[in-house]
Formats: sequence, structure tokens, C-alpha cells
Amino acid sequence: MAAPADTGRDELSAYLSLAQIPGIGAARLRTLVAAFGSAGGALVAPHGALAALPGFGPAAATAVRAAGRRAGEAILTELDRLGATVILPGDAAYPPLLSEIAEPPAALYVWGDASLLARPAAAIVGSRDHTPYGAEATRLLAGGVARAAVVVSGMARGLDAIAHQAALDAGGATIGVLGNGFGVIYPAANRALYERVAAAGCLLTELSPGERPRVSTFPRRNRIIAGLAGVTVVVEAAVGSGALITADCALDQGRSVLAVPGPITSPTSIGCNKLIQQGAKPALCVADVLEELGLSVAQGASEEGRAPRPERRPSPADLNPLQRTLWEAIAAESAHVDALVSGTGLDVGTVLTALTELELRGLVVQRPGMIFAVE
Repeated sequence: MAAPADTGRDELSAYLSLAQIPGIGAARLRTLVAAFGSAGGALVAPHGALAALPGFGPAAATAVRAAGRRAGEAILTELDRLGATVILPGDAAYPPLLSEIAEPPAALYVWGDASLLARPAAAIVGSRDHTPYGAEATRLLAGGVARAAVVVSGMARGLDAIAHQAALDAGGATIGVLGNGFGVIYPAANRALYERVAAAGCLLTELSPGERPRVSTFPRRNRIIAGLAGVTVVVEAAVGSGALITADCALDQGRSVLAVPGPITSPTSIGCNKLIQQGAKPALCVADVLEELGLSVAQGASEEGRAPRPERRPSPADLNPLQRTLWEAIAAESAHVDALVSGTGLDVGTVLTALTELELRGLVVQRPGMIFAVE
């Protein structure tokens, strides 16, 4: 494992040992290092000096004195075995957006391509129990976004997993944020996805290797998902969904939140439709997401190492003006009917009639959720 350039292994093991003490978060770690010059210095500081620090006291001082370096050394040994690393606040590799949140992680464990942490990123999250429409919308958005930016999600069953897979399938990059430590696969069904993201993207967690997930770790994971991203997109979310917690984290952090609209009869779309009702921007196409990052679809298509767009076919010569407009829009990028209606400025019935005509001629296909594409 490569230690941060300005932190030796002994100091790193001391810092990680301190970070394992219950109740010692990023703020208290900063206080300790500032007061005694280093994490190693804090481990050997007098009990009275530790207890006198703001926010400490006799119990915290006793815990620091009992820490030693052994716990940190064990973590480093396990990271070496996995081929993973750790990044601390203040390191050049620490994600700049994440450092701006109210409670940045005291340590980030990284497995895979750490350079992805510096790239523009969009979080795409959604329900574990999703509909076919949610799955198709996630594939559409994640695959398109990944050509220009990094897709961040939570490695959970359902739409999170689909977002990661779609990003990699498109030749793009993805960051999976875990609610557990490395060496633990949760959910167990995602083992192949863990391996794929670690190899072609990046796995990230604030929990040390071997830590198992707990109820409390997932909301904290969600703040990291939102904190890494310039925009959070919620695809489907029932009432009480963890995806809505991620959206709340993003709003608290002053970041943009987009939501994919869904049928008013669908329980998994209630959360998204409520977000839109409360002022969230609807996510109708890839361009809506990239716009929040200051990027364009064209940038994604030309970015080196990303999957190119398929060669554009000429439109059939006998289309009327509306059919041609719709065909060209769909040929450029699969689109939900709402986006097509918005783009033409016409009423829904007129647009649906033209789409049906194109579909009958075999020029477009309708996928689940009223998303239209050119095969």
C-alpha cells in the first residue's frame, strides 16, 4: 500500500489506531494532531494534557492512552494484502468536494483507481425493489453519464447495482461507496460486481477492513455518496427509501438533486414525484444530468478512453417534419416521452401519434417506461 506522500507508515498507523477509538471522529483527530504535532505524539501525550483538550475529558484521554499502534498496523497489513490504500483529510488525493461537507470522513479506504476521486461525478441512486421502468431509466442515465463523468452509487441490490454495471458496460468509470469494510461482501449476491468495480473502477469506504455493515452505517455511507458528487439523481424511491436519505444529504450539502418522474400509480415513484413537486429538477435525459456538472453529451462522446457514440444514420427521406424531429432526437439518444413532448412544444397526443407511426414502420422501438430508442 502506498502511504500518502507526506505521511510515514508509523504516523499513518498511529492515525488509524486513533481513528478506531469510538467517538474519535475527524474533528477530534484534527484536534489531537494539532495539539501534539502528530498522531504518534498524541498516542504518548500525558493523560492530563489529553483530558484538557476541548471536547475531550478523562474518559477520552484514557482511551487515547490505551490505543497504541497495533490496530493501525493491522489495518495497513490488510490493505497491503488487498492492494488497497487509505487517504486522509489534507492529502492531495482526498476528494475536494467531499472535504467541503459538514462531517468529512476521517479516513477513506480506497480499492481501485483512486484518480477517479478527482473527476466530475454524478450520484445515481434508487430503490432496491424497482420496476422495469426504473431499471431502464437507470441504464439510460448511468450509461450516458459515464461517457463524460464518473457514476457514483452505493453498491446495493437493485438500481445501485444497475447504475454501476451500466457505467462499466458503457466503457465509463464508477465509484462504489460501501456501508462496510473491505473483505466483507454485502449483499453477498454482489460479489461479482465488487470484483468488477474494484478492477475497473473504485470501491470506497470510511470503515476499516473487516467491519461488517450495521443499520447506522448506511445513512453515513449515503452522505459520502452525495458528498462525492456535484449532482445526485434519484431514479425510483418509495417512501422511506435510502435513496431519499441520499437526496437529503445532497440538499444539506448544497448540491443539486434531480429526480426521474414516474407514474403516479407506482409506489416506487412516490419519492421522486414528491421531490419534483418540492422543486427538484426532473431528470428526463442524460443532458439534464451533465448540465448540472457543467458538461455536455458531446464532451462525453469525445473523451479519450470512453465508448464512442454509434455512427449516426441518415433519417428516412419520406418523414414529415414532426416525425423527422422525433427520429433525429431519438437517434441521438434514447429518450422518455416526456422529454420528447417538451422538446417539440406540442401536445402529448400529437407526439404519441407520430411516435406510433414511427414505431409501426420499425424506425423506433418503445422500451419499458415509455422510453423510445432507435435499434
